[in-house]
Amino acid sequence: MTQPPHDEPFASSPEELREQVEQTRAELGETIEALTAKTDVKARAREKAATVKEQAAAKAGELKEKATDLAHQAQGKLPDPVKETAHQAAGQARAKATEAGRLWEAKTPEPVRHTTARAARTARDNRGLLLAAAGVCVVMWLACRRRKD
Repeated sequence: MTQPPHDEPFASSPEELREQVEQTRAELGETIEALTAKTDVKARAREKAATVKEQAAAKAGELKEKATDLAHQAQGKLPDPVKETAHQAAGQARAKATEAGRLWEAKTPEPVRHTTARAARTARDNRGLLLAAAGVCVVMWLACRRRKD
C-alpha cells in the first residue's frame, strides 16, 4: 500500500493526501450504502408491496368507476314501464315488510320478542363469525355431496 493506484496522481503534500483519503472514504461510504440497500430484502419487499398496493388501489378505483358508469348506462337504457314496475314492486315489498313487522309485534309474546331481538343483535355483532360458520357448513355440505356422487 506504499504505492498509490495508477490512475491517481501522487500526493504532493500531507493535506492533499488527507483530501484523497477523505474522498476515498466518502466514495466507500456511498458504495457501502448502495450495497446495503440492495441486500436489505425486507426493505425491498416492503417497497414492492407498497408499489403493488398502490397499483391495486388505482385499478380498483378505475374498476369501481367503470362499474358505476355501466350501471348508470344500463339504468338509462331501461324502458320507463320497467322502471315504474320495479319502483312499484319495491314499494310493495316495503309495505309488506312493514305489515309483517306490525303483525309480529302484535301477535308475538313479549319474552319471544325479547329473545329474538337479543339473538338478532348478537348475530349483527358477530357477522364475521357467522359468515365463517356458514362457509364451513357449505364446504362440508359440498364435500358430503361429492362423496355420494
